[in-house]
Amino acid sequence: MNSFKNKVVSLFKKEGSKSVISSLVAIGMGLIFGLIIILIANPGDALSGFKLLLTGGFYKGAKSLGQVFYLAVPIMMTGLSVAFAFKCGEFNIGTPGQYIVGAFTAVFVALKCTFIPDSILWIFCILAAGLAGALWAVIPGVLKAFKNVNVVISCIMCNYIGMLLVIEGIKATIYNPTGAESYAVPASKAIPTFGLDVLFPESHINFGIVIAIGLCVLAYIIMNKTTFGYELKACGYNSDAAKYAGMNEKKCIILSMAIAGFFAGVGGAIAYMSGTGKTLPISEVLPNEGFNGIPVALLGFNNPIGVVFAALFIGYINVGGNYMQSLNIAIEVIDIIVAAIIYFSSFTLLIKMFLNKRKSKKVKIEEGGHE
Repeated sequence: MNSFKNKVVSLFKKEGSKSVISSLVAIGMGLIFGLIIILIANPGDALSGFKLLLTGGFYKGAKSLGQVFYLAVPIMMTGLSVAFAFKCGEFNIGTPGQYIVGAFTAVFVALKCTFIPDSILWIFCILAAGLAGALWAVIPGVLKAFKNVNVVISCIMCNYIGMLLVIEGIKATIYNPTGAESYAVPASKAIPTFGLDVLFPESHINFGIVIAIGLCVLAYIIMNKTTFGYELKACGYNSDAAKYAGMNEKKCIILSMAIAGFFAGVGGAIAYMSGTGKTLPISEVLPNEGFNGIPVALLGFNNPIGVVFAALFIGYINVGGNYMQSLNIAIEVIDIIVAAIIYFSSFTLLIKMFLNKRKSKKVKIEEGGHE
């Protein structure tokens, strides 16, 4: 019995366990806040609504689960973008710009490159979008590497410049005169499902979920199992030590931002190449998927594998929130609940710091008792 207890205690002392506990506590805080909001807004249906929020991902079986995967993909990619850059010592708040630039590039290639067979066009669209996102992210990377310009400031500037350029690009090339938006990518040119539509009928799932998870796994391998990934992290953690070891700091900054931008661009491509009729609006509003990547990265503790589960959770909550409308709960209330959960996810680092502080305090007490 004592042996089992010791194993459990040692498990909870590990850094990975603390990260999971911190994320779960943050999620719990967000859900409690969400319940309070429902009680205030619609007390009669509060418990039923909260139950739908928690079970919505399985409410209609495979269809609901397929929607969870579909909604998780864009924020999984933007979350991976933020997490990858953060692991390399950079705060990539430019994901909305990289996402929308990638999305426009994918839609443009899909609609204009008619010489490419539809069966393989989606591959070129995703690669082009990733490249566009990477090139857009390189701008703040170069400014940081050669002129020491703060990445956060340059990324914010690039977000709005990218948004305005995309608007002008839509008007000039793929504008739909019947509405203030681009043309949608036809279903014949969309990302194929490869049988996933059979497993998850009536949902919008496609092969994008496999691509997204695959890229997360690839990012994990690069960061933790390769010399290249070690160099990127080393330059981010301690640039002086990296220089002393002969590493090229400028190259690391630019490459880390380029890779992060690639992930965000791919996310934009998958979102708009889904064959659901999704269009690029002509409005001066940055996409939520870009900003939502930040809490996804925080919930996943900037671990590419953690990002997968964090994105799936946010997708799950969003599906549950959509079903809550059947109880006549206002969509604004649902948005507040989802936003609250996302907001509380930012406390994960504080919770982990609290757990570490508590552990060190306990160790000091035990050491004092032995003296």
